[in-house]
Amino acid sequence: MEIMIYVIVGVAGIIIGGLITGTILNKALERKRDSLLKEAMDKAEVMKKEKILQAKEKFFQLKSEHEKYINEKNNELGRSETRFKQKESALNQRIEELSKRQKEASTIKQNLMNQMEIVNKKQTDLDKTIALQVDKLQVIANLSAAEAKEQMIETLKEEARSDAMMNIKDIVDEARLTANTEAKKIIIETIQRTASEHAIENTVAVFNIENEEIKGRIIGREGRNIRALESLTGIEIIIDDSPDAIILSGFDPVRREIARQSLHKLVTDGRIHPARIEEVVAKTRKQIEQEIIENGKRVCIDLGIHNLHHELIRMIGRMKYRSSYGQNLLHHSIEVAKLSATMAAELGLNPKMAKRAGLLHDIGKVPDNEPELPHAILGMNLAEKFKEKSEIINAIGAHHDEIEMNNLISPIIQVCDAISGARPGARREVVDAYIERLKHLEDMALSYPGVVKTYAIQAGRELRVIVGADKVSDTDADKLAFDLSKKIQNEMTYPGQIKITVIRETRAISYAK
Repeated sequence: MEIMIYVIVGVAGIIIGGLITGTILNKALERKRDSLLKEAMDKAEVMKKEKILQAKEKFFQLKSEHEKYINEKNNELGRSETRFKQKESALNQRIEELSKRQKEASTIKQNLMNQMEIVNKKQTDLDKTIALQVDKLQVIANLSAAEAKEQMIETLKEEARSDAMMNIKDIVDEARLTANTEAKKIIIETIQRTASEHAIENTVAVFNIENEEIKGRIIGREGRNIRALESLTGIEIIIDDSPDAIILSGFDPVRREIARQSLHKLVTDGRIHPARIEEVVAKTRKQIEQEIIENGKRVCIDLGIHNLHHELIRMIGRMKYRSSYGQNLLHHSIEVAKLSATMAAELGLNPKMAKRAGLLHDIGKVPDNEPELPHAILGMNLAEKFKEKSEIINAIGAHHDEIEMNNLISPIIQVCDAISGARPGARREVVDAYIERLKHLEDMALSYPGVVKTYAIQAGRELRVIVGADKVSDTDADKLAFDLSKKIQNEMTYPGQIKITVIRETRAISYAK
C-alpha cells in the first residue's frame, strides 16, 4: 500500500515537474521570440530609413536633371525666339524697302510716260520741219530728194572706205602688240577656272585591322594563307610590328585594289584558307572589272559626254588605275577635258567637241593589248575604230605631233595636255620609270615557255614566277630560275640584288555529283 502511495506521489511529482518545466520553457521561448521580433523590427526600420533616404537622393537627382533639361530648353527657346525676332525684323525692313522701291518705280514709270509723250510730240514737229526744209532744198538746188540722197551716199562711202582702211591698219598693229597678252590672259583664266588637286599615285596601300589576332589568321599555318594571297594577287603583303595595320605593296593599282578588297571580305567573313582565298580573289577581280565600267559611265555623265562606244567607256574607267609619270591618268584626262572646253568656249569654238577630245586624248595608254605604237597613234586608231568624228581623231593623234593638225581643236588639246602635266606636283618621272622597270622585269619572265604568271614584289627586289606543273618539271624550274637571273644581270640595271622564286604546284580537281 505504501508502495502504491510512493508511486502515485512519484508520478504526481513527475507531472508537476513537467508542467513547471514546460511553463519555464514557454516563457523562455516567448522571451526569445520577443527579442527576435524586436531585432527584426529594428532592422526593418533601419532598412526603411535607408530606402527612404535613397529614394530622396534619387528624387533630388532626377529633379536636378529635369531642371537642367528645362533650363537648356528654355535657353534654346530663348535663342530661337531671338533669331525669329531678328528674322522678322529683317523681313519687315525688307518689305519696307520693297514698298519704297515699288513707289519709286511707279513714279519713274509715270515720268517716263510723260517724257515719251513729249518726245513723240517733238518727233512729229521735227518731221514736219524736215519735210519743209527738204522742199526748200529741192527748190534751191534743183535736185530731187532721191538724187541728193544718192550723191550723199556716194560721198559717205568714199569717206567710210578711207576711215575703214585707217582703222584696219590700226587694228592689225594693235592685234600684233596685244595678241600674246590676250592669249596668255585666256590661258590663265582657263587654268584658274579649272583648278584641281594633283594626287601622286603611291605604290603601297594600308589595310587597317581591328586587333593583332587577325594578323595570325591572315598568315595562316606555316604561312600558307599569305602565300596564297600573294600568289593570286601579285601583291606583297607586309605584316610587321605596325599596330592594327597591314601594308599591301605593289606597283599595279588594280592588283592592290583587288588585294585590299579581298582581304576586307576575308576578314569580315572570318573564313581564311587557301580555297576560300582563291574564290574571293576571283570574285573580287570580276567586281573590279564591273567597277571599271561604272567609273567610266560616271565620268561621262559628270562631264556631259554622251553616245560613247561601250569599249571607250570601259577604257575611260581603266584610266583610274593607270598613272602617267605619277599623275593619275583619269584625273589628268578629266582636267584636260575641262580645260579644253573652257578654252574652246573663250575662243568661240565648240566646247563639247573639245571636252570629248580632251577626255579621249590619252585613251591609247589603256588598251587591252599594248602593241609597239605611240599612245597617240594607238588612241587615234581606237577613236577611228569606234566611229568618232574626224576632228576628235585628229586631236588625239596630233597632241604629241605624231601627225599634222588639221583643225583648231587639235592645238587646244595639245596646249591643255601640257598645262595639266606641267602644274607643280602633277607628275613625277621617277615613279613612272620605276613602274616601267618592274613591268619590264615581269615581261622578261613571261617570255619563257611554261610561265603562267609573274609578279614583281618588294619594290622589285623579288620576282615570283608561277609555272605550269604539266609543262615545267622540278629540274626545269631550277634551270628557269638560273637562266632568268643571268638574263636579268645582262639586260637590266638595278640597285642591290633581285631574288627569283619559281613556284610550281600541282592541282587535282574532281566533282562529286
